[in-house]
Amino acid sequence: MIYCCIHPAGHPEEVDAILKSKCIAITAEDSHRFGSPNCEAAGKQGALFGLESMLTINGGKGKFVGGFAGAPGMNVLILGGGLVGQGALSVLHALGANVTVMDINAGVLRTLSDRYHQKINTMFCTKEAIASLLPTTDMVVNCVKWPKQRKDFLIDKEMLKTMEPGSVLVDISNDDPGAIESSHETHHDNPRYVVNGVVHYCVSNIPGAVAHSTSVALAAETLPLLLNILNNGIKEACVRDGYIRRSLTAYKGYLTHEETSGIQGKPWIRPEDILGIADRKLDPAPPATTTRSDNFIKLK
Repeated sequence: MIYCCIHPAGHPEEVDAILKSKCIAITAEDSHRFGSPNCEAAGKQGALFGLESMLTINGGKGKFVGGFAGAPGMNVLILGGGLVGQGALSVLHALGANVTVMDINAGVLRTLSDRYHQKINTMFCTKEAIASLLPTTDMVVNCVKWPKQRKDFLIDKEMLKTMEPGSVLVDISNDDPGAIESSHETHHDNPRYVVNGVVHYCVSNIPGAVAHSTSVALAAETLPLLLNILNNGIKEACVRDGYIRRSLTAYKGYLTHEETSGIQGKPWIRPEDILGIADRKLDPAPPATTTRSDNFIKLK
């Protein structure tokens, strides 16, 4: 059995190897009931790396986040109000940035506005709304988990030309393909590049820069989940915890991960069917993503 951040939908060769091995595989990033500590770490530390990228010595326009006497602070646009976006917001707001959060969920926007006592701006997330703000935006922080089957973008390369040279784009989600046309994966040894005058920071493993704190937080949240599996077995654990069930990726040669099936075209079987627990009272959990697949394996 393996439990780790597999990211199976984007890695077909990895999935093939897992299926060939006939192991039981659990995708850690889908298993957290209250969101992964990695998401919080990526949002908070990603915001700080964005501020570092804004420094003149790193190619940025050289604005200070909260401003100085007589010099205004930064205008920051955060795309996505989930756990990653909330992490970035908490850091940037505390440091004095003028922050706008965009999301497609009005409830999320209302909650965040109330949490920050109406001291942040909120907007419904559309490409047109983003385009209207980019000319006056110093930094964009993308926290949107973009559906992998989509071929369009929230921000395309032409839109970057409306931003001032030296502006910063931090793509924390960094999907391939993702919501930002100009994004591609970078690493800590060479984290930045420039497209149409905008400094891009697209490191895929931001939490690795704060490895101690991330590891402690991840261990604290993961231990009860692992104890459930070890003490009760994978079958009973999937009955008791819907988040374990939805994150079951492969079971003894069978693909059990819906998003991977939908993206890669591989046939799959629901975890409750392969485990024979469909008639049990199961702990509920929402789907991990919006990707759906009816390409089912039929057991003989």
